[in-house]
Amino acid sequence: MSRLTRRQALGAAAGVAAVVAATGAAQALPARTEGHGAGHGAGHNSTGSAAATATPGSFNEVYLGRRIQGTPSHGGGHHGHGGGHGGYTVLVDGKELHVMQNADGTWISVINHYEPHPTPRAVARAAVVELQGAALVPLALS
Repeated sequence: MSRLTRRQALGAAAGVAAVVAATGAAQALPARTEGHGAGHGAGHNSTGSAAATATPGSFNEVYLGRRIQGTPSHGGGHHGHGGGHGGYTVLVDGKELHVMQNADGTWISVINHYEPHPTPRAVARAAVVELQGAALVPLALS
């Protein structure tokens, strides 16, 4: 007769705990991505994944004392001079913030290139926070 050892019991318990934790994290992920605040849920479907084909609408607001504006654009494309980048133009205090839409539908900017955000508005707000009051210097693409 084989007898269950303490080591085997602890190993089995750790395996069960890991499965429960992974399942809980996977279920909480869509709720977390949808709950970023007002205006941040645009571009998401009911499962919380970004819709790569949806173009967010325009916005114009003052955030932390800075004027942020965004509008869909149809000229230029990525790295197009004088046109929108990724089909969207974002301005911070009237100066263009270079933004780009990733393949998964998230957005990034030159200010926070490694922090994808669900919408251009969220990217603009994150850039304002990151700038900490500094002026936005235009990106020179040559």
